[in-house]
Parts: sequence; structure tokens; C-alpha cells
Amino acid sequence: MINFVGKRKWFYIIAAVCMVVIFATAILLGVPLDIQFKGGSMVTYSYTGEISSADVSNVAQGVVGTVNVQESQDVSSGVHSMVITVAGSGSLTTELHEKLTQAMEEAFPDNNVKIEQTDNVDPTMGKEFFAKCLVAVAFASLLMVVYIAFRFRKIGGWSAGAMCVVALVHDMIWVFAAFLFLRIPLNDNFIAAALTILGYSINNTIVIYDRVRENKRLMGGNTPLEDLVNTSINQTLKRSVMTTVTTMIALVTVCVVAMVYQLSSILSFAFPMVVGMIAGLFSSLCLAPELWVTWKGKRNLQEKKA
Repeated sequence: MINFVGKRKWFYIIAAVCMVVIFATAILLGVPLDIQFKGGSMVTYSYTGEISSADVSNVAQGVVGTVNVQESQDVSSGVHSMVITVAGSGSLTTELHEKLTQAMEEAFPDNNVKIEQTDNVDPTMGKEFFAKCLVAVAFASLLMVVYIAFRFRKIGGWSAGAMCVVALVHDMIWVFAAFLFLRIPLNDNFIAAALTILGYSINNTIVIYDRVRENKRLMGGNTPLEDLVNTSINQTLKRSVMTTVTTMIALVTVCVVAMVYQLSSILSFAFPMVVGMIAGLFSSLCLAPELWVTWKGKRNLQEKKA
């Protein structure tokens, strides 16, 4: 039997050090934001033949500065398109549009380059969208606390739910770290991955709490909380690991396919999900139950002193 509760101080130290490294990196390197959150413009060009996205990026950077280029294809018509995203500069002026189009036509004269669509995102709207996304994550976390508090009210549900939220914040920070370290601009995929990880991570933790409640009935109310929680974690260990591994196999497969076919939009969702799944397994086994034990221990000590 693995003594998870006995090693909780080491788990806390590992988690704290990782959080410090992540936030220090964010401060030093900055957080990349996509057009949805930062504002900017998206210009779509259709073309024939073959064009390298790297070549398009070089041409566009010479006109409008830093850009992100993505290739796409209409399945029904077979038309190839190149989407040039300029984040953080607000809407491109008509003059810059004309210069960019002219530069594309001159750089690729044999590819019949034509402008198809232009979309502008105001920076204020981007900030509002980001704020609404954070509210959605906070609301989902609150609902989980209420659910856990009600379902496990016989073993101190509110404190258990609060510790779950702490662990969930840990998981979302790791999803953020995946975007940060790979320099993937934060976009709606970040919110989607974060919300998905919330569900997966809380599921493993709920299974452990459910086992704690059952073991309290079987082992008796006088059993020390440390022994009760440690036994419950070990009893659900295999189930938690296998659930995570099977899900990660599917996600890793998606990542490989996305890299082979250069599907950056899918990769920017699947890979942070892999990182979040690993973080979720760690927090479910090594953080949430242990934090709950620490919290309950301090509360019991305060009550005895009172």
C-alpha cells in the first residue's frame, strides 16, 4: 500500500514549485493571446497550386508585422485557403489590406491568389469574451463545490468541495502552462480544454470521496482520517490510473494525426488536454484528498483547543 497521505508534504512542495516556475515563465516571456482575446484581424486568401505557410508568413510579416498563418481547404469545392491572423493591432486599415494583397500577388504570381474574407475583432470585445470565459469556468467550479458538499455532507462536504476546487485550479494552471511553454496563443481551445479537464479531474476525486464515505461505514467512525483516506486512495488507484491512461491513448492518437496533417487547431486542443489529464491524475490522487485531510486535522485541533 502506498502511503499517499504520509507523503503529502512532498506533493505540496512539488505542486508549489511547479506553480512558481509556470508563473515566473508567464511573467518573463509574456502570455501569448490569440485574436479572440486580444483583438486583431483575420484575412483569408484562396489560391491554386501549392504555397508554403512559412513563405506566406514571411511575406505578411514584411507588411503587417507578427502574424499567424493557417492552411485550410474546403472539402466540397477543394479550394485551398490561407488564413493570416494579425493579433493585437485592432482592425487593419484599408491601406494595409491593399499592401498585403499586393505583396501576396507579387510573391505568388502563379497561384492565383485572391482575397476571400476579412474579419476584424475589436480589442474591447476580445477582453469581454475572455472575461465571460473566466466567469464560465468559475461558475462551473462553484456548481461542483455545491454538488460535492451535498453528496458528501456526512463526511464534511463543504471542506471536501473546497479542496477539490484548489486541485482543479492546479489542473487548469497546467493546461495554461501547455499553451505557455509551447507558445500557443490562448484561444477558445484553452477554455474548452480547461472545462473538459474540470470534468475528468473531479470525476476521479469524487470516486475517492465516495470510497472514503463507504470505508467510514465499514471501518468505523473511530478510524483515523489519515488511514481512512489512504486506504480509499489505494483502493481506487488502479481505476483512476486506467481511466486516465485509456483517455490519454485516444488524445495522443489525435495529437499524432494532427501533427502529421498539420492541423494546428486540433493539436492546440488535444495536447493541452494530455497535459491536463496527467495533472488531473496527480491532483486527484496526491492533492485534493491530502489537502482535505490537512484541513480537517487543523479544524479538529482548533476545536479541541476551544
